[in-house]
Amino acid sequence: MTSRSDTPTPELYFDTVFAYQRTAALRAAVHLDLFTAMDGPEGVRTVPEIAKRIGAPERSTTVLCDYLTIIGFLQKSGATYGLTPDSAAFLSTRSPAYLGTTADFLASPEMMGNFDTLTDTIRRGTIAPVNNNTVADDNPMWVQFARAMAPMMMPAAFGIADALGVASAGPLHVLDIAAGHGAFGIVLTQKNPRVDVVALDWAAVLEVAREHAEKAGVGDRYRLLAGDAFKVDYGTGFDVALVTNFLHHFDRATNVSFMRKVAGALKSGGRAAVLEFVANDDRISPPMAAAFSLTMLAGTPSGTAYTFAELQAIALEAGFSSATAHAVPPQTIVVAVK
Repeated sequence: MTSRSDTPTPELYFDTVFAYQRTAALRAAVHLDLFTAMDGPEGVRTVPEIAKRIGAPERSTTVLCDYLTIIGFLQKSGATYGLTPDSAAFLSTRSPAYLGTTADFLASPEMMGNFDTLTDTIRRGTIAPVNNNTVADDNPMWVQFARAMAPMMMPAAFGIADALGVASAGPLHVLDIAAGHGAFGIVLTQKNPRVDVVALDWAAVLEVAREHAEKAGVGDRYRLLAGDAFKVDYGTGFDVALVTNFLHHFDRATNVSFMRKVAGALKSGGRAAVLEFVANDDRISPPMAAAFSLTMLAGTPSGTAYTFAELQAIALEAGFSSATAHAVPPQTIVVAVK
């Protein structure tokens, strides 16, 4: 007799086919600031109150709140709704861990559009040449990234500071490559008043990083270097190079060449802090890191989620003497020493 657990079910199929609805509902709730409206002692709890606060009719508010309850972002008791602990921590603007801005990039038409042609990409083995704008200086996506993604990266930024022992390291000259929002370099300057940063990225992106550095009160120790990370002259004498969420865009040979250039900018004994979604050797775990390979397949010519062994080999071939891994889930910091 076959047990219920062994009976085939189409539930996973339908959950996956309809997954775009989850993204759309969450993005709508974030844009309506629904979670903030429900947070705190003065937060609203019933449909009439919520509808009034977010400026929407009661019918659509009811459907949205019920759906968010079904997928786990709200709790419902009778006619009253409430935030889950996760929603309060990450989706209310009252929380210092607010992640809502990341939806503007992660669920943007540019990112989601990569998957509209995934069948063709898989048949081809890579994206169409016309879609290859990974490192284009005029790609507005990277400005959007810089404005949206800093909150998601803050735990990793503090993790890098800890892995490098920045607080007690004394003077450090830091090169932040593909600085984006600037959070990684900015956190280092906040941890140690003797840190100075050279932030490298496209000029338009660096304006966002500069704004963030000035807002953090470290603008006087934050210098900008505009240009292509593969072509611009870094200079020499750096103690630390930050290579954050960069290598996954490119193939192994490109990364070896790039990391050799990074090594050339460092002092003897200098360190490169590489932040990546690192897959285990089985390439199916941990789930979020391993699944990132599909994101790279859909959006880059040859990118992937590398394993630690692969990143270690890249660093050694590029001239580094050692590489060690430091977990900051869902990502990993690889510290390579020259």
